[in-house]
Amino acid sequence: MNDVTMPLVDSDQRDRLVDRFGHGALDWLERLPALVDEIAREWGLTIDGPAEHGRTSVVLRCRGSDDVPAILKVSPDPGLLSSEARVLRLWENSRRVPEVWGVDPDRGAVLMEAIGQGHTVASIGEVPPMEEVGALINGLHSVDIPCHEAGELHPLLTRINFLFELWEHRRAEGAAAAHVHPALLHRGHAHARELAHRGEDTVPLHGDLHPGNVLDGGQQRGLVAVDPRACMGDAAADGLEWPLWRATTLAEVEHRAAVLAPLIGVSADRLLAWCRACAPLFAVAWANLGRSDTAEFTMLLEMSSR
Repeated sequence: MNDVTMPLVDSDQRDRLVDRFGHGALDWLERLPALVDEIAREWGLTIDGPAEHGRTSVVLRCRGSDDVPAILKVSPDPGLLSSEARVLRLWENSRRVPEVWGVDPDRGAVLMEAIGQGHTVASIGEVPPMEEVGALINGLHSVDIPCHEAGELHPLLTRINFLFELWEHRRAEGAAAAHVHPALLHRGHAHARELAHRGEDTVPLHGDLHPGNVLDGGQQRGLVAVDPRACMGDAAADGLEWPLWRATTLAEVEHRAAVLAPLIGVSADRLLAWCRACAPLFAVAWANLGRSDTAEFTMLLEMSSR
């Protein structure tokens, strides 16, 4: 990574991109400053600096010629961002995703509306009221997506298989290998496949609706979702992260599920079934972060074993 790239991408983001795309991401990062300069010049943007990044793109705060704040995303995988932009436009009328203002499918760039101060729920660190989460999920699920567009979305089962295979690899290669038995993931995967096969309340799903992918849009917008991995499937699947996140007891998980489930049109038992199936994934994440001595990790293991 050269000196010019450093203000755009820190070492943590570099490692995330390499983890996702392999060492070819390093070559892309070397070209990133020139790429950003080129796009900014063509689109009339002023780059203000980096925003919170994900695993698949570099995210930059910027302003257009009218001085309106915006977000520029660039990725080593142009197809991934083009797909993301297409999906965001499917949900545009809900006001629960950012508006897409420009797409460069060849260079892997998307220009979109900036939401609030750009703070995610994860970075804020506080569990939002389940009523606010329910309003977000219900807004996404209620959008009328044309049949030909919905038909292009992958089934939920494809997403589930990807996630369990990914996290089994991370378990085996990380600190979680000493704390999370592989049988927990195997059982969870089987349970999640069964839930996905049933296909109850099939709706267009965000597919990756965790606190790091939800922005605080303030009183006017409420919670706003970014970085969709859209698929079609059981409505309860989009809600499974929220009863579990930062919960320390099973009673807390059950209480949140009881509040959230009716808001998104599913039963609490169904939502809790998804929580139990996927709890091993979150246990792996906590263990790999060195948090296997926390009440949250203990709860996730207990949830995984039920």
